[in-house]
Amino acid sequence: MDIGVPKECKPLEYRVGLSPAVVRTLTDKGHRVVVETGCGDGSGFSDDDYRQAGAQVLATAAEIYAAATLIVKVKEPQPQEYPLLSEKHTLFTYLHLAAAPQLTDELLARGCTAIAYETVTDDEGHLPLLTPMSRIAGRMAAQVGAHYLEKPHGRGVLMSGVDGAPAANVVILGGGNVGSQAAATALGMGANVTLFDAVEARIAQLNQQFDGAIRCAVADPHEVEKAVLAADLVIGSVLIPGAATPVLVSESVVARMASGAVLVDVAIDQGGCFATSKTTHLDDPVFVQSDVIHYCVSNMPSAVSRTSTLALNQMTGPWVLAMAEQGVEKALANSVHLQRGVNIFRGKIVHPAVAEALGKTVHTLELSSLA
Repeated sequence: MDIGVPKECKPLEYRVGLSPAVVRTLTDKGHRVVVETGCGDGSGFSDDDYRQAGAQVLATAAEIYAAATLIVKVKEPQPQEYPLLSEKHTLFTYLHLAAAPQLTDELLARGCTAIAYETVTDDEGHLPLLTPMSRIAGRMAAQVGAHYLEKPHGRGVLMSGVDGAPAANVVILGGGNVGSQAAATALGMGANVTLFDAVEARIAQLNQQFDGAIRCAVADPHEVEKAVLAADLVIGSVLIPGAATPVLVSESVVARMASGAVLVDVAIDQGGCFATSKTTHLDDPVFVQSDVIHYCVSNMPSAVSRTSTLALNQMTGPWVLAMAEQGVEKALANSVHLQRGVNIFRGKIVHPAVAEALGKTVHTLELSSLA
């Protein structure tokens, strides 16, 4: 199979779709891998590293898309990439289409197949390709929140407090991978942590995990509002696979929060947990509304790009190899988990949550390999 790795062109995205180690695995199996020059620079991989792994280095993204049928990326295609996609392509990347109607329309118009990392499942119903980035983002959320609580940005609050001054109050909305990692990191920094989740069984798991060191509670709207108004830092980490994130904190509640409090919206890729959220970037990561600092970077793990690329490739690499060895349709036919990753198949939406979020018709995934 011809596999292409373009350089990420989303602003300040430093990760890369395939590491040289995964490229070597593919080329050793006889597959052709083409990479755009400089694609690995942000993660510390040179063009020579890719050449030594057996890849061919091409000068432009246009050459990559022309040469390859399977395109492996980290983030969703940007407008300059839209014209490069066609019905011959299978795109394997993070997509978050529920919050991206224009991108969805472009992918549909070009007739391509788009497999989203964030909806591929495993035997336990988890999202293994989302997990490494979720864990990184969760740990980072507590770190960046602590930073922006400091002056000259925020309230001037130390996460751990000190004798005579209380620790920061941290509220986390959502108890999945992001939320649990954020809670563990904030707790390790000495903060008072309250974590809300909508599922009672998950609350029970978190209570056992943290052994009473943090408060875990079912997300009753009144209790959430009360906790948010008393918080120094609120981390939004709710995820409904493939769907838009529900807004859990209204604009009126944000307006009543303490001056200099911080919101970190890790769910911004899917629309965000806070009514006041809007996407920011690593070079200008925060904005202030109602005297509350908002950090809404949609690719937080890019700030630790080498760590993120290595962690992501450990999970995505086997799927790339499976598609290369079997062909995309046969790989899909052989794995219900990879099938659940398909958001668009040959120009039609086949993921129910994506279709519902965008008000579009959902189609059945029809594979000739299943006939």
